[in-house]
Amino acid sequence: MPSVLFLKLLAIFVVVAMGWAVGRLKWLGQGDTARTLANTVFYIFIPALLFRTMVRLDTAHLPWRVLIAFFAPATLLLLGVYVWHRYQRGRVNPPTTPVTGPSVRAMNAAFGNNVQVGLPLIAALFGETGLAIHIALISLHSLVLMTTATALAENDLARQRLIEGDATSRWRTLGITARNMLIHPVVLPIICGLAWQGIFGGLPALMDEILMTLSQAVVPVCLILIGVSLAQYGIRGGLRQAIALTSLKLLLLPTLVIATGLWVFDLSGVALAVPVLAAALPIGTNAMIFAQRYQALEGESTTAVVLSTFGFILTAPLWLAILSALSAMQG
Repeated sequence: MPSVLFLKLLAIFVVVAMGWAVGRLKWLGQGDTARTLANTVFYIFIPALLFRTMVRLDTAHLPWRVLIAFFAPATLLLLGVYVWHRYQRGRVNPPTTPVTGPSVRAMNAAFGNNVQVGLPLIAALFGETGLAIHIALISLHSLVLMTTATALAENDLARQRLIEGDATSRWRTLGITARNMLIHPVVLPIICGLAWQGIFGGLPALMDEILMTLSQAVVPVCLILIGVSLAQYGIRGGLRQAIALTSLKLLLLPTLVIATGLWVFDLSGVALAVPVLAAALPIGTNAMIFAQRYQALEGESTTAVVLSTFGFILTAPLWLAILSALSAMQG
């Protein structure tokens, strides 16, 4: 494993440990500090990051074959995990998991840490050629996966309201669901960013500087949040599912991307390696933020993020070896 990536992973663990210590010592107060931090990230920092990313997105030069080779398996895995856990939830009466639990687990299985871990990994291995592809993946990551998971969660919440006998009419319920999906701290900045790009082009210098400053807070605050959440929720009760989700993310998803890239799109070299390694990345902190947003399985999601980051140390060399063997066979 490249030394740059090792140092990046070590730094992540150290910052998470700092967050855990802060949480244990109650330096941020006695209340639900994890949810307060999560709301700060979800309603301020992430919207700034997403809006700026969408405005700067160069849709004319995106490597669409590579992107589809990544996002088709990732989306299918997300939907598959959702359907399975929704089915499992329906078998238990009354259900033992929250109504948005299936969408939270689906996010954990598919959403990767493309920035904190992915950027230094791709930069160290493939330089500017690989970074160009990886940045294209990053630009669409939340748009495709988090928007899909949001739609599933909001739909389940609307269905739950109907089951519980909400007096609101079905059409009004559909309207509320559509509004909640659009007026959402993930979906709305994506739509507004794309609209801004189409109408105005780039950002004014001051506006860009403000958004960049807010965006830079996402990574450190999310890492502190992981530690605070571990201190607050612990790992009891969520370890088995966290291990299962970690296995899906680190082992199954990159296998699906390799199969799609090789057999459907005939990719090779860097064009194949970048989406495979992106699929093999540990679970991203946005999956935990998503769990906090819907107040579902927060401890399990936090544990899955931490376990997958540790697990990545073991699985990354495996995928690098497989990619090296494939490159030798193709070349």
